[in-house]
Amino acid sequence: FFLLEASGRETLSRELTAKMQALAATLLLLLHGSVVHPFSLVVHQRRQAVVTTTRLSAGGFEWEDPTSDQADPGVENPYKNPELLKKTADGDEEGLLVDPARLLSPRLRGCNLYLIGMMGSGKSAVGDALARRMGTYNFLDTDVILERAVGMSIPEIFEKEGEDAFRDAEAQVLDSVHAHVRCVIGTGGGLVTRNQNWAKLQTGLVLYLKTDPETIYKRIEGTDRPLLQTDDPLATLKDLTEERRGKYEQADVTIEVEDGMDVEAVTDMCIRMLHDFIDDNPPAWKQAKEKAQADGLDWVQ
Repeated sequence: FFLLEASGRETLSRELTAKMQALAATLLLLLHGSVVHPFSLVVHQRRQAVVTTTRLSAGGFEWEDPTSDQADPGVENPYKNPELLKKTADGDEEGLLVDPARLLSPRLRGCNLYLIGMMGSGKSAVGDALARRMGTYNFLDTDVILERAVGMSIPEIFEKEGEDAFRDAEAQVLDSVHAHVRCVIGTGGGLVTRNQNWAKLQTGLVLYLKTDPETIYKRIEGTDRPLLQTDDPLATLKDLTEERRGKYEQADVTIEVEDGMDVEAVTDMCIRMLHDFIDDNPPAWKQAKEKAQADGLDWVQ
């Protein structure tokens, strides 16, 4: 899973490098509860695709029909259909009463969700709550995976190996997790600072939990965050936030986290904005289909 360049410029120590080799097995344990062959999940998905999707031949190649029922499950934005979300005055169900999060999974069709933002912005708590409510998605925290793989805490890695070594290991974690599907992934605050990581983040949908430095500082004051071990942690936090702002704002969806909002409120906002984002950014084939039908091509189904 992980191949480090054998060069004099390598920043990871041999001990840390050896521990990183266990990261693939750790990730598979988190996802499946047992160690399996690294490629078995991919093979299973490919076999499953042959059974559950419509495959057509064109130009000597097989391709999946994007207009099939499996590709387009027909699930719409529940916030635009209030009948899905309310009850009658006497308490009887009116229409389908469902958590809007449950309808995200079929609309996302396996697309990963990446949560980015400053340390203490709530990525881990919100990501875990979001995955639980969606039902068919797993939550992964890149910092937790890294700590389990190397057997050291984040502060210890910073102290013994330095920030560059930590960023190298962090990038390798992302290389691994982005290959899986149906995951909500909480990332480290500084992961966005390396351009190479954006190539992985952009394989899914990116949510930025935008939180004021003052709010963050209230949450993490007195903790051992490595980058805040300075004479003025709040000033350092403000500087880091401003330094990374341009990267964070490249996210697909920005969630304005206000002081006093709890995990449930932020999660609700994520769910609603994701539904709206999907509405506003339909796949190209669906746009072409709607345009053809609008132009009077009734035979287009």
